[in-house]
Amino acid sequence: MSQKESDDAADAEAICEAVTRPTMRFVAVKTPEQQSVMMLHRVRLMLSRQRTQVSNAMRAHLSEFGIVAAIGRGGIEQLLAVLADPNDARVPPDARLCLEMLAAQLAVVKAQILDNDRRIRESARETEVGRRLMEIPGVGPVIASAFVAAVAEPAVFKSGRNLAAWIGLVPKQNSSGGKERLGGITKAGNSYLRQMLVVGSMAVIRTAERHGTRRPWVLQLLARRSKMVAAVALANKMARMIWALMTNGERYRDPVVATAAA
Repeated sequence: MSQKESDDAADAEAICEAVTRPTMRFVAVKTPEQQSVMMLHRVRLMLSRQRTQVSNAMRAHLSEFGIVAAIGRGGIEQLLAVLADPNDARVPPDARLCLEMLAAQLAVVKAQILDNDRRIRESARETEVGRRLMEIPGVGPVIASAFVAAVAEPAVFKSGRNLAAWIGLVPKQNSSGGKERLGGITKAGNSYLRQMLVVGSMAVIRTAERHGTRRPWVLQLLARRSKMVAAVALANKMARMIWALMTNGERYRDPVVATAAA
């Protein structure tokens, strides 16, 4: 028996041993519809990276001719306006030809992103769970659609903390000798869901800073910690709320309203 055959036999034996253990956890099987929605999100991420790549390339090439613009979409629009002006002599003909190719590619990618986002919004509204999740502050159609597709069976997780750990929103353990040491978030697990939750929590924090909030603990946390630390803590809380709504079938209730009713 070769080494590969020996390793395969050992792997098969280990798998058979694992499936007989009562505490073994298995990955929930996704439906074809859930897999299709996850493909929408993966393509969305790829297109967003392409948009950033093409935009950065245009900035870099135009900066070689002394043409710079502010950071953000407004700056890109200024650069596109320069290319659209055939009388602007700062851009040589050959460079203009190449940059117009990049501008055309950027326009195609933007249109594809809009179509992709439109379908993601529709997928979030098509399911009853997705509509309930969008009632949570900071959870929009993108997050709701991603969770409905990625978490095929929420009951697999025993608690909201387990879901947050699977996403990668819990502290990294560096404990030894009975002394507990907690570091930053693990950054393991589902990086896409983690990124979306942090973006959503930052939107909640910005709203709280400008207009106040019914959840005073957010402002109290901001007074003690940096904005990014508060955003990660809020993202962890949002993940737990999402798990609760997905498992118990209830709707989101504002904490202040719930207290007043009690």
